[in-house]
Amino acid sequence: MSVPSGVEAMRERLRVFAGYDRDLHERADVVVVGSGPAGAVVAYELAAAGRDVVLVEEGPPFTPGEYRLEAGPSMARTMREGGLRTTLGTVIPTMQAICVGGGSLVNSAICVRPPPFVFEAWSERFALERTTRAELEPHYDAVADFLGIAPTPEDVLGKRNTLFRDGCDALGISSEPIARNVRGCRGSGECFTGCRNRAKQSMDVSYVPAAMRRGARVLTSVQVQQVVAEGARVRGVTGQVVEPFTGRTSHRVRIDADVVVLAAGCMATPVLLQKSGDLANRSGQVGRNLQFHPGVAIAGTFPEPIDPQFGATQGYQSLAMLERGFKMESLWAPPAVVAVRAPGFGAELMERLAEVPRTAVWDAICSTHESLGTVRARRGRSLDPVLRWHLHPNDLPVLREALYTLGRLFFAAGATHVVPGVARIPDTIRSADGLEVLRSDAVNGRDLVMGGNHVFCTTRMHGDPAQGVVDELGRCHDLDNLYIADTGIFPRCPSVNPMFTAMALARRQAHAIHGRLA
Repeated sequence: MSVPSGVEAMRERLRVFAGYDRDLHERADVVVVGSGPAGAVVAYELAAAGRDVVLVEEGPPFTPGEYRLEAGPSMARTMREGGLRTTLGTVIPTMQAICVGGGSLVNSAICVRPPPFVFEAWSERFALERTTRAELEPHYDAVADFLGIAPTPEDVLGKRNTLFRDGCDALGISSEPIARNVRGCRGSGECFTGCRNRAKQSMDVSYVPAAMRRGARVLTSVQVQQVVAEGARVRGVTGQVVEPFTGRTSHRVRIDADVVVLAAGCMATPVLLQKSGDLANRSGQVGRNLQFHPGVAIAGTFPEPIDPQFGATQGYQSLAMLERGFKMESLWAPPAVVAVRAPGFGAELMERLAEVPRTAVWDAICSTHESLGTVRARRGRSLDPVLRWHLHPNDLPVLREALYTLGRLFFAAGATHVVPGVARIPDTIRSADGLEVLRSDAVNGRDLVMGGNHVFCTTRMHGDPAQGVVDELGRCHDLDNLYIADTGIFPRCPSVNPMFTAMALARRQAHAIHGRLA
C-alpha cells in the first residue's frame, strides 16, 4: 500500500537519530532550539506565517508504545540526569525533560493564567510596560483554542480530586477544576509517564506536528553546543548528533539562520550562552536570579478506598491563597515516587504502603521571591548545569503556612491521619489540632522535602539592559537577532503553573519576529 504524499512529506521533515549519515549544514529564516511549550509555539507561529523554520531538539520523539509506566525507567528515558537533578545549597530536586515536546510530555497539562497582581509587579519592578494581562489575553486565548484548554470535567476527576474539593468547601476556601490542555482525557492518571491515550495535548502531538504541516523541519537527537556570533548579530548554531539514552556523539551539525531563538529551558539556555563565550551577558544576569516554585506536599489517608491512581493527575486547585504566596492542588504520581516519601522501614513501611489505596496526595507550589540561585556551565560539552539555590528565611513562613493549610484540607475532607513528610516532627498527625507544629519554628528549610519543577528568571526580561538579558519581546539586549523563549525570561515567579504564560509570551514573540523579518 502506498504512503499518502502528505504523510511522506511529514516524515521527510522529521529527522531522528538513525537518519543522520553525514555532517549536516542547514539554512533557515529562523532556528528554534528546544521543542518544549515555548519553542514549539514559536516554531509553529513562524512556520504558519510562511517563514522557513528549523526546530532542533536534543531528545528523541516518543510514541505511546515507548512510554514506561514504572517511574524509574520512565524518568531515565525522558528526563535529564535521569530525573535526579538537584541543587547545591538548599537541596531541591528539579526535573527537566529531554524529548520532543519537552516538559509538556511529562507534566500534568495545567494551564492557569496568572492574576493581574503578578503582571502589575512585573511591570513596576522590571520596567515591563507592555507585559500586562490585557496585552497577553489574545495570546492566551489563541493558545487555549489551539490546545482545547478547558476545566477538568466531573467524569474524569476521580475521588482523589473530589475530596480536595470537599475539603475546600468545608473550610470555605474557593476551589475549581483545573483547566488543562487535553482532548478526550480518560482520567488514567498517567501524565507523569506520558499519556498513552494521546489525550494530553503535549507539544509532540499538537504544536510540533502542526509546525511540520506548515513546512517546519524538525531535527531530533541534535545537541546545540554553541551559538555562533559575529559582532552584534548571531549567525546560527552548531552542535552534534547525539544518540538517545547513551549520549554518544556522531555527526556535526550547523544551522545558519537570520534569527536564532533559544528555547532550551531555564537551565540549558544560560549554559549554552555561557559556553558560547558568555554571550548576551553584558548585564551580568545570565544564569543569575534562579527561582523555583518550591513544592511541598502532604499525604492524607481516609477510612475508605479512594483508588488514587484513577482520575486526572491534577484535576482540582485552589487559587484562594495566591496573594499569601501559595497555590494548592490535587496530585498523583507513580507509586514508586509516592513511596519514596513514606517514612519507616520494614514492617512499618509495608503497613504504610498498604494504605496507598486509601491515600491522596495534595501539594502547594509556593512563591519564594527572596530565595535565589545560580546556573553555571560545567566543563566539557555537557549542558547539564551546576545549580546553587538557597531558601531565604523570609520565605520559610509561606512554606509552613502551605503545609498547615493542606493538612487542614485533609481533616476537613474526612482523613483519619496525614503524613507531612517533614523531618524532626511526628511522622503522622492524627488530628487538626496537631497541625500547629507545621507552621511553627520546628519546621526549617533543612527538614522540608521539596520539589522544584517550575523554574524561572535565569535570563530575565527587564526594560533596563543593565538589569536584564532580554527585552519584553524576548530579544537579547546585546544582540539584534537572538531571542530567548522559555521560562528563563520570566522576571519573577508567576504564582501559578508557568506553561500557559510561557506559551502566550512565545506567541507574542513569534509575531514580533515575523514583523521584524518582513
